Amino acid sequence: MLKPLLAALAVALVVVGLASAAPQRDTYGLNARLTARAEVPRPSGVPAGATGVFTAKAVELANDKARVTWKLTFSHLSGKAIAAHIHLGKKGKAGPVALALCGPCRSGQKGSGLLTHAQFARVEAGAAYVNVHTTKNAGGEIRGQLRATETASGGGSDDPAPPPSDPGDPNPYP
Repeated sequence: MLKPLLAALAVALVVVGLASAAPQRDTYGLNARLTARAEVPRPSGVPAGATGVFTAKAVELANDKARVTWKLTFSHLSGKAIAAHIHLGKKGKAGPVALALCGPCRSGQKGSGLLTHAQFARVEAGAAYVNVHTTKNAGGEIRGQLRATETASGGGSDDPAPPPSDPGDPNPYP
């Protein structure tokens, strides 16, 4: 009677041990507040109050990639948003597109895409930004530098990270 119980317990311990030894995936929250004054070069004719918020969750995958699941909101642009991207570039510098988010875009749009490990390393280092393009400002109308915060290991939900908090802003979404 005791032998079957001990055998079952041993099997359970092995299963638990294997599960905890499985490789864990790092998960990050990404966010950016987009404004016209952060865009490079400076856009022209942007309405006062043009703003946006980008929130995302990034999960590092075993295939040397990172899956980014995102949401983009914006308002008060000079016209329709014709495209939005994640670019590689330090604050104040323009850089190449790493991930096309949408085109054309609507506020509240969600999506997902893949970054290479090298691209995601730039995101983690603060050397990436999100911008939204309009017809009037085809090079970009609003921009925000991405901030990455490690949130967990082992996956989790696919919901984007919450937006950055601003104690003076009761509504983080424009």
